[in-house]
Amino acid sequence: MAGGTSSPSIISGRNPIAYSTSDPLTLFIVQLLIIVCICRFLHMFLQKINQPSVISEILGGIILGPTVLGRWTAFTTNVFPPASLTNLNLVANFGLVLFLFMVGLELDPRVLKHNLHRSIIISAAGIALPFSLGIASSYALYHVLMKDQGSFVNFLLFLGVAMAITAFPVLARILTEQNLLKTTVGSIAISAAAIDDVVSWCLLALVIALTNNTSGLTALWVLLVGAAWVLFILFAVKPVYLKYLRHTGCLSGRDPPQIVLFVTFMMVLISAFFTDSIGIHAIFGAFLVGVIVPHDGGFAIKVTEKIEDLVQIFLLPIYFALSGLKTNL
Repeated sequence: MAGGTSSPSIISGRNPIAYSTSDPLTLFIVQLLIIVCICRFLHMFLQKINQPSVISEILGGIILGPTVLGRWTAFTTNVFPPASLTNLNLVANFGLVLFLFMVGLELDPRVLKHNLHRSIIISAAGIALPFSLGIASSYALYHVLMKDQGSFVNFLLFLGVAMAITAFPVLARILTEQNLLKTTVGSIAISAAAIDDVVSWCLLALVIALTNNTSGLTALWVLLVGAAWVLFILFAVKPVYLKYLRHTGCLSGRDPPQIVLFVTFMMVLISAFFTDSIGIHAIFGAFLVGVIVPHDGGFAIKVTEKIEDLVQIFLLPIYFALSGLKTNL
């Protein structure tokens, strides 16, 4: 190094896994190795009873979290210090965005269109029943949990939304591993869950608006802007994108060049940014772009192959393990 100086290292006596905001990479690599290895180890046994890998990843996170190993203070302090979880969460959510884009890639738009009315009916039923049960439970739980303090209406709505929302990423992971996404049942299930979650996020926006004593119209605006974005992607972006792919020959079986992949992933990131910025999770923006990517000439498959292994092996285990890491049973 210039001037005879060098960066701190294990040779100079530095603790290689000590967390530093200016140099978090070393600890992140250690955390990634531990998470991936323990999840793979658990899956070796759980797959024998036909459990999907997402179960192994959540259980792995619980083992690494405050329920088991996290009770050992030295382990938490050195391996999973709270300050370092921000980096894990960032990478995990980026991986989830790419995964939901891949889920969208596997869906056949023709099957989605044919079964849209069924998805809407199933989604409505999937929201109405648990939402009603949440409202019914709130009458008993309000006095126990809130001690008659705060707005009962806000508590009622929040509990209803909490019960109604779907674990969309978990469902997507299970359907993907079981090769059900391309079936009619899988297509209806994932599209119904997507509608369910969008509506639930809008209801959550309503609860937050009421809690902060702001206008309840916020939730309506979220829903309207979200619907407008869906229409924009389907009727404005999709035709231009398909025309571009035909021009480059990617729909005729040609391997997509880097510029085509660049355009595709820019669409994913922009859509994810937009949906997240209006109050709907970024994964829905990525999922929406995945749905419009054509399957002609095996294009969708070729795009999936570019990122599938990285996402499945490294990024997704972080996301689902983090759920366990934050859980204290």
